[in-house]
Amino acid sequence: MRPADKPQDMPTAPGVYRFRDSSERVIYVGKAKNLKNRLSSYFGSDLHPRTQTMVTTAESVDWVTVRNETEALQLEYAWIKEFDPVFNVRYRDDKSYPYLAISTQDEFPRVFVYRGDKRKGVTYFGPYVQAWAIRDTLDHLLRVFPMRSCTAGVFRNAKAAGRPCLLAHIDRCSAPCVGKISESEHREVVKDLTSFMSGNSAHVIKDLQARMSAAADAQDYERASVLRDDLAALDRVREKSAVVLADATNADFIGISHDDLQSAVQVFTVRDGRIVGQRGFVMENAVEATDATLMTDALMYVYAVASGEEIPTEILVSTEADSVGSVQELLSFERNANVSIRVPVRGDKRTLMETVVSNAQQALVSHKSKRSSDLVTRSQALTEIQEALALASAPLRIECIDVSHIQGTNVVASLVVFEDGLPFKKDYRRFIIEDPRDDTASIKQVVMRHFANTNEQSHRPYRPNLLVIDGGQPQVNAAAQALNELGLGSMYVVGLAKRMEEIWQPGAQYPIVLPRNSEALFLLQRVRDEAHRFAITLHRDRRSKSMVDSALDAVPGLGPVRKKALLAHFGSLKKIKAASVEEIAEVSGIGPKQAMEIVTALESQTSASPAINLTTGEIIES
Repeated sequence: MRPADKPQDMPTAPGVYRFRDSSERVIYVGKAKNLKNRLSSYFGSDLHPRTQTMVTTAESVDWVTVRNETEALQLEYAWIKEFDPVFNVRYRDDKSYPYLAISTQDEFPRVFVYRGDKRKGVTYFGPYVQAWAIRDTLDHLLRVFPMRSCTAGVFRNAKAAGRPCLLAHIDRCSAPCVGKISESEHREVVKDLTSFMSGNSAHVIKDLQARMSAAADAQDYERASVLRDDLAALDRVREKSAVVLADATNADFIGISHDDLQSAVQVFTVRDGRIVGQRGFVMENAVEATDATLMTDALMYVYAVASGEEIPTEILVSTEADSVGSVQELLSFERNANVSIRVPVRGDKRTLMETVVSNAQQALVSHKSKRSSDLVTRSQALTEIQEALALASAPLRIECIDVSHIQGTNVVASLVVFEDGLPFKKDYRRFIIEDPRDDTASIKQVVMRHFANTNEQSHRPYRPNLLVIDGGQPQVNAAAQALNELGLGSMYVVGLAKRMEEIWQPGAQYPIVLPRNSEALFLLQRVRDEAHRFAITLHRDRRSKSMVDSALDAVPGLGPVRKKALLAHFGSLKKIKAASVEEIAEVSGIGPKQAMEIVTALESQTSASPAINLTTGEIIES
């Protein structure tokens, strides 16, 4: 570290700190009650090997002071999400679990099965292990709570037509789209369903039983039989989750199993004494991970986007969390009620926690066995690249640039990123080449534009360990020249030529030829092919638009307003070409005479247009 970063220059207040490497990349984020004491510990000699690696990699450290530990916890988690430091915890969900979701922000809320990241304005129940189970559950629930479950498009169409869909006819929807139920009445149905899914099933069951008895006493036996079937449907929903706790507990159970590098987390959701949801994910441990810090990381991740009643008032954990008071304060504020986080020590809750931890242990073993072969292969590939190119370290971040065009027109470029041998799509970039002359000029332009601000304090990605150019020596020389002009001449750049798959270095007389079966060549090919794929998608979009414009520009008297009207009416050039004179004449502003001119012009172009390979974007010779 720089001398200015030494302990005597550091405050004693609580805060969050960031270690950066020589490329200004944030490599580790940590929090402390006393920044001076915490950061002083990094200058000692008795450090864990991973901590020692982080400290020796770091070039500088900066920090932000805050008022208390709770604010430090919030800022630490925000920075970890923003910078994704390599020495901090990293999360890898082992699968995408389905949830039962209710879009509470809608005028008429919708219930549906959902996978993916949680969104604001939506209440979630689950997750569930299997999609078929939750769909079956939803079918039974809609019988008792007939709220809207259709998409926005179906809802709008039914409202416009004044006719409800099939679900309304089979009593699985109260048809708010056609006014059969008011907004306030529909929200009461939603409230009852939400209450039932939150574990408050007793009063719903009791209310149905009372209404069924009243209908029977009034000799309304048809109504009584409907209510009886509703009760049976709810019983089937409740039977899907076995009772595990006799005291109607509403809590989340979180268990962790870990080794030095990874942790598996299992979360069991218990409502009304029943397990109604289960999910799991794997974390790549932070550099100084302990049982307590790992549990804090897991809690922050599980409840990062949770709100309101999604957070239970009781959270049971397999081990005490670090900064547990701050985590409780954050969740209590979000829940608007006191949230307790504790370790169960006896009884049924302790027994269930042992089951949760056992599931976490099995998940960790399963994850490691599934990933081991792939991890070994990627590590081998990166090591082989390091040795073949004589790099100082393995290229943990590889960026690749590819240029795509057809005979010099619609020139675009892509930049893709691989980290640890895997695509890192968040940092992918696309470029539209301005005033293109040839491939080398295009490559130089992309390098200049992408790396121009790499030293500024911004959200731009940090420098790669290896920059790969799709091309031979002319292209790699152009990239190297651009880097030298930017003052980044130390960045390692190579070109991968398609003809013999040889590797060219700037100014080299001969290429490097890797064995055809080497993992290094396979990884470089995969990076290059991904860049080509990413560039081609943008090129096709621009080419399609250009083809439409050029085709319609050839029609006499057809201005931009009428071109726009044609495309709005038919949707694509292909459909315009397939339309008859009469159909084109129906478009606003276009009469029979101009319609005939359009058909004639497009027919003449079709007979003369070349065929194009949709995979490579190249013109096929006739």
